[in-house]
Amino acid sequence: MKMTFRWFGRDDQIPLTYMKQIPGMTGVVGGIFHIPAGEDWPEADVRQLFEQTKNANLSLDVIESVNVHEDIKLGLPTRDQYIENYKSTLRTLSKYGVKVVVYNFMPIFDWTRSDLAMPLEDQSTVLAYARDQIENVDPNEMIERILNESKGHAMPGWEPERLTQIAKLFEQYEGMTEDRLFENLVYFLEQVVPVAKECDIRLAIHPDDPPWSVFGLPRIVKNEADLDRIIEAVDEPENGLALCSGSLGANRDNQLNRIFEKFIMMDRVPFIHIRNVAHLENGDFHEVAHKDSSGSVDVVGLIKVLHKHQFNGYLRPDHGRMIWGEDGRPGYGLYDRALGAVYMQGIWDSLEEE
Repeated sequence: MKMTFRWFGRDDQIPLTYMKQIPGMTGVVGGIFHIPAGEDWPEADVRQLFEQTKNANLSLDVIESVNVHEDIKLGLPTRDQYIENYKSTLRTLSKYGVKVVVYNFMPIFDWTRSDLAMPLEDQSTVLAYARDQIENVDPNEMIERILNESKGHAMPGWEPERLTQIAKLFEQYEGMTEDRLFENLVYFLEQVVPVAKECDIRLAIHPDDPPWSVFGLPRIVKNEADLDRIIEAVDEPENGLALCSGSLGANRDNQLNRIFEKFIMMDRVPFIHIRNVAHLENGDFHEVAHKDSSGSVDVVGLIKVLHKHQFNGYLRPDHGRMIWGEDGRPGYGLYDRALGAVYMQGIWDSLEEE
């Protein structure tokens, strides 16, 4: 496995040199966050990203994410122009050796949480999801809470240009079903997968986070059946999955080890997020340290699956706690994610010894 670390480019307060100092770190997973979803990424901005990572002796093989415009998800007539922009961006990224492009197909909201700094017993803070603070609540209340807790950091999936259109977007999604949303995903994939093949890029769809409907909006990347349906719809290696143990693992009915092994054996998983979550009896969950015993995700078992099949794709430690007095982007502090990266490599190394 190739260990990587998420990097927010010019908006990241963590220097690339610090990321390079994490043992075993081979590269970063980057993106351009000041370009609105749907717009073609300027080559000058892409070139700058790669120059920065090259100077830090880190690879930039994975881009997370080239976001999909809402008009594509909605299936509006304007989607074709946004799809053309997406194709152009893929071609630009391919000039610089990008191998994987991650995206999601969640309506309006990307990941959803009720709390960005829930305190744990050890006085660290984590992202959390409490159903009673989201269900039957005005979405604007949640948006205000998230923005207030973001500490001024740009939060992926919570772009200002999208949030200012929230009322209109909810109107547009009225009557949208899972089947219609899936049809719009297939339309998108049928257009972009041939370009990805041409560019030697593997697309990787990220699971819904959390993997259930939020505010009545349909979601179509929730479980094993959904993943089957997606890869079968456009059955090409370039139509891949970004498996996330935290997103899929928020639903305790998802059998993570089975899901990971199945799709890795099919060679449809170019990229993986490892995140640990703790389930509560009422269905709520919160994030925890990556260590297996800290939460409900079988992190050791997942690394065993990767090792068994000698997974050679890209992996990164996902959301970590905020620890040791660090004041950073919620979920994306340096220290706990670095601990997670080393922890997972330690598991792998012990399996190599065996």
